[in-house]
Amino acid sequence: MNVARALRTLAALVIGTLTAVVELACLLVAAPVALLCLPHAAARRAGERALRAVAVRLAQVEIRRLGLLGGFDLDTGTGRLTGYLAARWPIGLLGGLVLFLLWLGVSEGVRLVWGWAHGENYDGIPPTPGVLAYIGVSAVVLLFLDIMGIQGVAALELRIARRFLGPSPTELLERRIDELSRTRAGVVSAVDQERRRIERDLHDGVQQRLVALAVLIGRARRGRTPQLRDDLLQQAHEEAQEALRELREVAWRAYPAELDTLGLRESLAAVAERAGIPVTVAYGLSARPPTEAETAVYFVVREAVTNAAKHAAAGQVQVEILEDEDTIVVRVRDDGRGGADPGGGGLSGLARRVAALDGRFRVDSPPGGPTTVSAELPRT
Repeated sequence: MNVARALRTLAALVIGTLTAVVELACLLVAAPVALLCLPHAAARRAGERALRAVAVRLAQVEIRRLGLLGGFDLDTGTGRLTGYLAARWPIGLLGGLVLFLLWLGVSEGVRLVWGWAHGENYDGIPPTPGVLAYIGVSAVVLLFLDIMGIQGVAALELRIARRFLGPSPTELLERRIDELSRTRAGVVSAVDQERRRIERDLHDGVQQRLVALAVLIGRARRGRTPQLRDDLLQQAHEEAQEALRELREVAWRAYPAELDTLGLRESLAAVAERAGIPVTVAYGLSARPPTEAETAVYFVVREAVTNAAKHAAAGQVQVEILEDEDTIVVRVRDDGRGGADPGGGGLSGLARRVAALDGRFRVDSPPGGPTTVSAELPRT
């Protein structure tokens, strides 16, 4: 637990102790009022509306407080607010008790050390080596128990909130089905779009080169002088080389076969060499990722680098491939003119490819630059 997260957790528990007292008071008041209103339908409905309004306000405060412990999907319209408040206030008071014990231990420790530093023996106990060892070990053990207690209360807070305010298993399943339907449609669209791009490149590029090559060879066969034939054959040789280069580019766009032989690191180095502008690649993966994730990373980097070189007038590009627990993080940053459209053909295709792997894709490209293309992909 880092310092910032620890401070947020402590703040959440302190506020939670105060809100637990308020919630307990509201429940103690609401219970007899509900019993008095029970025989009268109009009074009962008015009491239910008032209780609902108070519960919504308290739940909204709790949701903002729980944001300090980590954001997740909560909803005050689930109809389980009263149950949440009834289950939550004991946890809030428990958190307050844990914090009180932490404060008591720290204050007593400071008082003891302060007294010894000024020549005073607390309760007549001198600072002998045995006493120091006993108190030191006890302080470490109690601090450990307090820290575990704080983490346990925070975990209980999140679990109770998810249980009463979070989406139900049915809702989660429906969301997952909708997400899978969208990503499946996105994958089909991305494949069709890429196929059209390949067909266009073959028709407008490679095919035209081959037509020109056939014309040059035909003219060379009809050449009347050796010099003319040599010139035409030289031109035909150059056209053949260009056709081969464009054909390799089309093949790389369909699938980077070099990934199978060279691996991701060397394939990205090859992308940097072919970019035409300075490209720095920082590769921080400890192990080779799965094939699907590796292919997605390659396409994200290649498309972003190609866009920076061809459309953004960038002077240099920085590529980072990092690990964050079980997630592969890809960032491509260029110093070009910015203004990249995330809905464009290439970038939208990347977004759909990443989404198909349950990843996240983002383009940050303000006018004037710089442009940052980032993707997060699960390793498994």
